[in-house]
Amino acid sequence: MTRSNFRLLMLGTALTLSMSLPATFASAQEAAADELTEVVVTGTRTARRSKLETLAPVDVIKADTLQAQGSTELAEGLSRLAPSITFQRPAVTDGTDSVRPASLRGLSPDQTLVLLNGKRRHASSLVNINGSVGRGSAAVDLNTIPEPALGSVEVLRDGASAQYGSDAIAGVMNLRLREARQGGSLGLTLGYYDTRVKTANTMYDIMDGETLTLSGWVGLPLLSDGFLTLSGEIKDRKPTSRGGLDTRITPAAVKSRYGDPQERAVTLFANAGTPINDVWSAYGWASYQNRRDDSAANYRQPANAGNVLAIYPNGFLPIIQAHTEDYSLTGGVTGDILGWTSDFSLSYGNNKLSYATANSVNASYGTASKTWFYSGYLQYGQTLLNASFSKPYDVSWLAAPLDVAFGFEARKETYKIGQGELQSWALGPIAAQQGAQGFPGLFPQNEADVDRNNFGAYLDFESKLTEKLSAGVAIRYEDYSDFGDNVSAKLSARYDFTDAFAIRGSASNGFRAPSLQQQYFSSTATNFVSGVPLLITTFPATSNVAKALGAAPLEAETSENLALGFVFHKGPFDVTVDAYTIKIEDRIVLTENLIGKSGPTITNQGIYNLLAPFGVDAARFFMNGVDTTTKGIDVVANYRLSTDSFGDYLFSLAANHGETEIDRFPANNTLSSLPVPPALFARVNQNLLSTSTPEDKFNASVDWKAGGWGASINAVYYASILSAQTNAAFDFETGDKTVVNISANYRFASKVVWSVGIDNIGDVYPEPTPITTLSGTLTPTSTTAYNGGAGFSPRSPFGFNGRFIYTRITKSW
Repeated sequence: MTRSNFRLLMLGTALTLSMSLPATFASAQEAAADELTEVVVTGTRTARRSKLETLAPVDVIKADTLQAQGSTELAEGLSRLAPSITFQRPAVTDGTDSVRPASLRGLSPDQTLVLLNGKRRHASSLVNINGSVGRGSAAVDLNTIPEPALGSVEVLRDGASAQYGSDAIAGVMNLRLREARQGGSLGLTLGYYDTRVKTANTMYDIMDGETLTLSGWVGLPLLSDGFLTLSGEIKDRKPTSRGGLDTRITPAAVKSRYGDPQERAVTLFANAGTPINDVWSAYGWASYQNRRDDSAANYRQPANAGNVLAIYPNGFLPIIQAHTEDYSLTGGVTGDILGWTSDFSLSYGNNKLSYATANSVNASYGTASKTWFYSGYLQYGQTLLNASFSKPYDVSWLAAPLDVAFGFEARKETYKIGQGELQSWALGPIAAQQGAQGFPGLFPQNEADVDRNNFGAYLDFESKLTEKLSAGVAIRYEDYSDFGDNVSAKLSARYDFTDAFAIRGSASNGFRAPSLQQQYFSSTATNFVSGVPLLITTFPATSNVAKALGAAPLEAETSENLALGFVFHKGPFDVTVDAYTIKIEDRIVLTENLIGKSGPTITNQGIYNLLAPFGVDAARFFMNGVDTTTKGIDVVANYRLSTDSFGDYLFSLAANHGETEIDRFPANNTLSSLPVPPALFARVNQNLLSTSTPEDKFNASVDWKAGGWGASINAVYYASILSAQTNAAFDFETGDKTVVNISANYRFASKVVWSVGIDNIGDVYPEPTPITTLSGTLTPTSTTAYNGGAGFSPRSPFGFNGRFIYTRITKSW
């Protein structure tokens, strides 16, 4: 489709649907009042606190706010609205291109617990093993949850392992599903990137990434007083590419496809609840997603050792196809037992990620090689049984009832790895590189079928000790069948000096259990080491190969969290300021590539001697051993202004400053005693762990409504990020950048809203990846360490796609 035809389609669709077109909406003042009094359920067992009355900072983001943006990715939308969430868009990182994680307060994605309606959400089967933010983590795939299914999102910015268990070191993200027995909405969004790309060695205009999203929800009555809310989304997104001229070929040309993957997805959600009698109610929800993503690997030149010239005389660009099937089912009842509010639920979630490699070749089979390979699958499942009880007690010496809560949780996790077809991984009859280029299939020895059990119990107290002093105490015990037990505790307090001003703080310890993915993941992948493609195998820490290299079974990460802040709210103005310190010990990291032999050359005799008995040339594994300290501060402020003549305004400012320092590096007696000890955790991965998110992020926005009109402008400032390289001479910065997003809408009398918007209206990019000589001098025409294919750093905190233009039509009833 040409650019002009696509624009005409967007405009024509908008005009056609708007002919018969909504209606009334609450004033900004009424909406603000609702927001300030909405009860928060995350981080507290007390059912009487609004977001400005909590003992710890909680951001409440309404679904309407999320859906008013141009992005249809939940994680990206949250990163624009919450001060300490960062969402990056890596490229050429295999499965991570498709399952892109978000991070809170600069910590690992799997150090934030994700809940769905207060229940632990199952993680993705993917473990990020390449050079992206979150390397080594297995996090929840937020893009399995469509925005129309949500009523709101609560982000608790405080350690909460004592309340919720493993993973809540950085905080908790609670996704609350929409509950409706009537009404509905259907929306069509069309958008595309229209941008000028300026890499270090070329410049060009491009229109790509055309995206069509059809989404909506409907509320239906269930029995006499219940509800059934159905929601869904269909998305079709074309790929983007932001590569530069590849200097390895003559004449230099753009050969990469460096950007977002192509995506086609169908996602469905159902949420239901109904009274059983005057005391008990039943609830449940179910979800399903089928998603296919196609991303590109690095371009292979014609003379590449992994090429078969008879098949690809002009070289080739391997395509990695990731197929996600994700589903979940939860059912429960809530009611009263002897005055205790009681809740019992059973949940199951499953995430399966299947791989194929297209437009590729296994050179060891020569001209008999296939060009499309089934590469295997990863699968993670979680079964969760919950029982919780709460009751307020009147205590004479307390200023408010003492809220007592306790509960139990039993969890079973499963993890499977399935091998790819023979040619995807095997060494054929020819002495050449084995396996499919770009993404070798999973080997038979990579296969796994493991599980573990966990039991947890918690006890929680919260009350007002005096009219001004509130406090909470929580303690939780966890026992895992594979690594042992853990006890976490938390103390929270708040002192209200006046109705307008309060200070609050907390102290807690937390933990994160090693995931099954980290304990048992095994694969062989092509990694480029000093420009040379090598087959690197990731081994479980308990495997014989890893143990020969000195690996030990993984243990839990542990943390100590301290927070102190204040709340001020008066009339239409509110501001919260919260400082925090998070010390984490024994963080789990993926080691460097430990290479004994590269082709016929022995690169490290000591490692070679350790690996040779197993027939392995290079290996890596997960290990504990990194200690870090993260310090930062969050500021969130809002001001609401209502005028008689010029409408209602909401002014918002959110800011985060955070720094992470590495206090201890991993050690390994076996490897450190070698004549030439290898680096276990070198500077590139140190950078990914500690400085791959911006130290400073500021978000300023203005929302306006008047009559049927509405508009918003949002500006996000990102401090520069260092993109560290193996050789420090090749380091470069992404640069301090500000991205401005604007949108406008009109509400017609027939309950149709037509919106138009531009994300990144200034067409801002991070600083381009430099073309650098070995001496470190910038010379765009030389043969260099950077071959030009990757135009920008994948660590850019706002991606590198440029200006996005969109329109949306939404019909409500």
